[in-house]
Amino acid sequence: MPAEPLPSYQCRVLPEWIDYNGHMNLAYYLVAFDKATDALFERLGVGLDYVRATEHSLFALEAHVTYARELRVGDPISIVGRLVDADEKRLHFFHRMEHADAGYLAATIEFMGVHVAMGARRAVPFPQEAAARIEAMLAEHRRLPRPPQLGRSIGLRNKGVSA
Repeated sequence: MPAEPLPSYQCRVLPEWIDYNGHMNLAYYLVAFDKATDALFERLGVGLDYVRATEHSLFALEAHVTYARELRVGDPISIVGRLVDADEKRLHFFHRMEHADAGYLAATIEFMGVHVAMGARRAVPFPQEAAARIEAMLAEHRRLPRPPQLGRSIGLRNKGVSA
């Protein structure tokens, strides 16, 4: 697998995605990022066919979105994804959304997902074949530069005011 982020999803901002501010509503950034996540999981072999065949899936544990520039109706979107880390049950991954024509960063998202046995609804280790595919992609993606948005926390600068 290439040592570069993976093209995951392309679309255009739909009219129904626009809010009263005249730009893409924050909920639809998540919709687009979710579609990119599906594509990343397919590339890893843990997508819909895997879920149907194994009765195991990935559930989101945490997500952190950053919004850099607005998108408007009809704007083309391109999302690229990459693995950041993994262990026996979890995936840490990151997506970057860009305006596909102008090339500017629109938003990013950082996800933590957990591998779940659907029947028991509990976290379980990835099977050996899936773990090997994850590790192979992770080895390549660890060579990529760290995105500046990765690992950020939210908060206001402490100005000496206590609660």
